[in-house]
Amino acid sequence: MTKIDIISGFLGAGKTTLIKKLIDEAFKGEKLMLIENEFGEIGIDGGFLKDAGVEITEMNSGCICCSLVGDFGTALKKAISDYTPDRIIIEPSGVGKLSDVIKAVKDVAAELPVELDSYTTVADVSKCKIYMKNFGEFFNNQIESANTIVLSRTQTASQEKIEKAVAMIREHNEHATIVTTPWDDLSGAAIREAMQNHKTLEETMIEEHAHHHEHEHGEDCTCGCHDHDHEHHHEHEHDHECGHEHHHDHEHGEECTCGCHDHEHHHHHADEVFTSWGVETPHKYNESKLNELLDELAHTEEYGMILRAKGIVPSDEGEWLYFDLVPGEYEIRKGNPDITGKLCVIGSKLDEEKLAHLFEV
Repeated sequence: MTKIDIISGFLGAGKTTLIKKLIDEAFKGEKLMLIENEFGEIGIDGGFLKDAGVEITEMNSGCICCSLVGDFGTALKKAISDYTPDRIIIEPSGVGKLSDVIKAVKDVAAELPVELDSYTTVADVSKCKIYMKNFGEFFNNQIESANTIVLSRTQTASQEKIEKAVAMIREHNEHATIVTTPWDDLSGAAIREAMQNHKTLEETMIEEHAHHHEHEHGEDCTCGCHDHDHEHHHEHEHDHECGHEHHHDHEHGEECTCGCHDHEHHHHHADEVFTSWGVETPHKYNESKLNELLDELAHTEEYGMILRAKGIVPSDEGEWLYFDLVPGEYEIRKGNPDITGKLCVIGSKLDEEKLAHLFEV
């Protein structure tokens, strides 16, 4: 029996860091396989986990969403038959919908000896509000579908910020276990135990389903009636940015013509809302200049709404610089050389020409 853990999270939430901690501290002795699914033209995370002895499959053709569920199922079956791992960790694209990935795994489980062991969402405690507002369709799906929500960056957040984030999450998921303790204070085994509470969750939801099946189903129903493949009637206000030229501040009904209900079950594909820009480059960067350009990228919308930027680039002093950026913050660290420099930016309404000029490529 192959166990499967899905670890989702919006762009830059810290999924890869959590996975590395679990591999180092919770899954030792198991034959592991990691399936990554990067949204973007260039995969950068792979090197971070290769030295952990984990087989990695990267799929860069797009995020796991409705159009790719079939392909993903095929890839998962092949991984199981070729590699026969004890456990597969699936790291979906940051803009993938967790409900779609769960469905794909359950479809495979109907044919092969696999067990869905956990489905977790990593959420940056400081970004919950902004992502719910601007990208609710994707961010909220990850929150609503998870059995465990692991908050990241709580070690630097105020108690008020943590409590507000938990309250917002609870509006979308009443049952999930929420981990608020800083990761450094917890063992990987403790986090793993929190991730595996889904049996209790499923039992609770089955009981609710039995009690409330006859009720009038609304948008916030948690009984499972809003499954992926039937119509969703959106009667709440959409406040996310849909990738159109305007924000949706009006109420959406069945006759809405703004384009947000374009595809057959009234959801956007990630590639309708998010775009990525990525290049390989031998350009050598001065560290202090790289700091300046990342600061500009993190704190303005001149280049589009930047949600995530990552890079591995050579410096003009002979070192290699690794950077990670999310809205409002970034970090640069030293790392091992790669075969060439790589940059990747993900966001909404990206200005690729300005990005190329900013990075001098």
